[in-house]
Amino acid sequence: MGTTQLESVPEPKYWHLKTVLNDALDSEFEVGEILPNERDLAARFGVARATLRQALEQLELEGRLQRRRGVGTTVAPPRMGVSVGPSANTWPGAGIDAWETVGCVEAAAPAAIAALLGTAPDQAVHTIRRVRVMRGQPVAAELLYVPPASVPGLPGDLTPATHAPAVLRELHTLELEGEDRSVELGSARADDAKQLDRLPGAPVLVVTARYYAAGRVAAASVSTYRADTCRLTFGDAGAFEVTHHQQDTRQAS
Repeated sequence: MGTTQLESVPEPKYWHLKTVLNDALDSEFEVGEILPNERDLAARFGVARATLRQALEQLELEGRLQRRRGVGTTVAPPRMGVSVGPSANTWPGAGIDAWETVGCVEAAAPAAIAALLGTAPDQAVHTIRRVRVMRGQPVAAELLYVPPASVPGLPGDLTPATHAPAVLRELHTLELEGEDRSVELGSARADDAKQLDRLPGAPVLVVTARYYAAGRVAAASVSTYRADTCRLTFGDAGAFEVTHHQQDTRQAS
């Protein structure tokens, strides 16, 4: 990686540095290779470490780099296309489902979710935690919120092992009338970061879904996807790609 001084560059230094680093990733590094440490990189390019961190964070956001626990900053593989489009009117956990259930508790939902569900802020709802794995690595963590009113026929002798399956079975007896989704950029919370093998605060894509039955929101989910490895798509083939990525550039180099 050659030396480039940035003092006379009119655009923000970190943005120009990001471009220089991006070119170097294509020409000088292999997928999975560890970058030099921040001190060496900052000295090589004649910038402050704060400027370097801004450039690295932007490259991580764009999916070019990954920050791995106990390893350092590595060159990321091409992003995987992950479909998050409407599921042909099927409930979560029904039919062919890419998610694995890892637990279920009864607890008050966050205020924003309680507002979506129309429940009281302190009302306990069934909260199912699920994880999505692709190519042997976790790419998303999900919390599915189901209010008691949506599953009134639950048995009273639930155990940790039977709780989630019972909630899903009862939910599937309802006629799903429709669903909608929204996506936004966020930062990984500590519990999601641990499940996704990321550092807290790492960039993620958050997909919020609402499921309708009997004229109301019967369930809601918040799915947290790794922004460094996922390219979210909606709909069928040729779907709209939500995230910017550099896959074509890397494959052509």
